[in-house]
Amino acid sequence: MTQILNNTIYENITGTAAPVITLSPVTLSSAGRPTPLQVKISAPITGTDLPVIIFSHGFGNSMDGYAPLVHYWASYGFVVIQATYPDSKRLGNFDELSYKDEIWRIRIHDVKQILDQLQDVVNTFEILKGRVATDQVAAVGHSFGAHTTSMLLGARMIGPDYNTETGFFDERIKAGILLSAGGRGGDALSDFAKEHLPYLDQDYSSMHTPALVVAGDKDHSPLTTLGPEWFTDAYFLSPGANALATIYNGEHMLGGISGYLVKETTDEDPKKVKAVQLLTWAYLKTFFDPNNNAWERISSLFGKGSSEIAVVENRL
Repeated sequence: MTQILNNTIYENITGTAAPVITLSPVTLSSAGRPTPLQVKISAPITGTDLPVIIFSHGFGNSMDGYAPLVHYWASYGFVVIQATYPDSKRLGNFDELSYKDEIWRIRIHDVKQILDQLQDVVNTFEILKGRVATDQVAAVGHSFGAHTTSMLLGARMIGPDYNTETGFFDERIKAGILLSAGGRGGDALSDFAKEHLPYLDQDYSSMHTPALVVAGDKDHSPLTTLGPEWFTDAYFLSPGANALATIYNGEHMLGGISGYLVKETTDEDPKKVKAVQLLTWAYLKTFFDPNNNAWERISSLFGKGSSEIAVVENRL
């Protein structure tokens, strides 16, 4: 379905892209954090009542990554806030960090700090004053960032070390998108994951927040004893996730969502990236404006048997 690269197919759905303006770094108050919490804001120069996307990057990335997605969302009506988490390679050698075993928790706390200070963050950017719907917030994450996001949407960790956790769910987040999200824990985890990444012992049965799950059908991971289907667990095992987009021949980077021509992308394909752009945007657009049928129209382009790029399953 190469026609998805032709703007005439969907420009009457998305509207006209607006120029995007960014501001970074913005330093937030975050007592006790090992390094200052800094974020990047991307937003369209036009529009009002703009919903917010808080995006969580994958392991080692930073607030400057994922331009193919972030720029797209911002150009079509969202304010996107990206943090640089302590595992970012720009902050040093991860293996030498004394707090590396707590980074999963720091990430979640960072998102809550952004939510606590959201109005101040927005007001930092003069062009956004009076234009942002700060009560309309979505969380999106890729890979490690999807774990961060899933906890905020209501997923829980089930290992013995977390029995006393009260949970990380945050009701201020109204919807989510999980990109290449690790699946269930227990026997589905490889020995390597159990030893080195115990926080992946997770359970999606308490994730009630509406979410779109995006997975690649060729995403083979050393973290699981299962195959690529592990990355669809968040859809099949949670009561909240109501849509699943499977990218055909998609690997962990889903065609290159973290950036074009970046070395970690093993399945470079602009068509895959375009599909992820369209589907993620449409899902959130319709969620925050139910009178807009963008999701119905975009997802129908990827109905079973109608596309060579992706397929969408809906429980909406």
